[in-house]
Amino acid sequence: MREIVLDTETTGFDPFSGDRIVEIGAVELFNHMPTGETFHVYINPKRSMPQDAFKVHGIGPDLLEPPQQPGPGAVTLRDKPVFAKVGQKFLDFVRDSKMVIHNAAFDMKFLNAELDWMGLPKLPMEQAVDTLAIARKRFPGSPATLDALCRRFNIDNSNRTLHGALLDSEILADVYLELIGGRQPDFGLSTSNDKASSGATVTDDWRPTARPSPLPSRLTEKEQEAHAKFVAKMGDDALWNGAGS
Repeated sequence: MREIVLDTETTGFDPFSGDRIVEIGAVELFNHMPTGETFHVYINPKRSMPQDAFKVHGIGPDLLEPPQQPGPGAVTLRDKPVFAKVGQKFLDFVRDSKMVIHNAAFDMKFLNAELDWMGLPKLPMEQAVDTLAIARKRFPGSPATLDALCRRFNIDNSNRTLHGALLDSEILADVYLELIGGRQPDFGLSTSNDKASSGATVTDDWRPTARPSPLPSRLTEKEQEAHAKFVAKMGDDALWNGAGS
């Protein structure tokens, strides 16, 4: 099972009021295990950067009004591609895989607006898995921000001084796996990922099966007799007599 954990950074809250995406970050999971494949791009929104948005993600000091001199490691956007140059590449990466997103309605609204403006097919909402909704259902009344969930699950997010789409996707992948109760059912021992890369048929629904022939008992007759006597002393309510089954 292939899943894409993704996040976006934007200039604001509403694409239909002029806000645009400035960063997309996504990581690939296969059977709930990171594969190392990622999608990451900064995008020129062709507009100014509001101060409030800049304080959240620190992206695009060159688009502030007036422009701010970028500090060490700052990401400028004037030389980055517009969404029309990367939209198809994004769709090619996602394909029909489930998209794991924290507050999916927000990101899907922006992604589908940008795709629609390009004349590209929009992503169906049912393709998204909303970790915010999962967290609120599992822990009603508790904070469900990404930072709060990192604290709950003891996930290191010390590098998250500002929001960043790729870093947040990597952190969200860890949070998602905790929310659903763990990683793939075979604990990473499956070879299905290798089969997928080689073009072989992949079976996602791995389950252990019973032995065709039970193993013979390793108890001696003397040990079995001793056990029977011990259970007899415990009375009819003993677990070995089938009580409570």
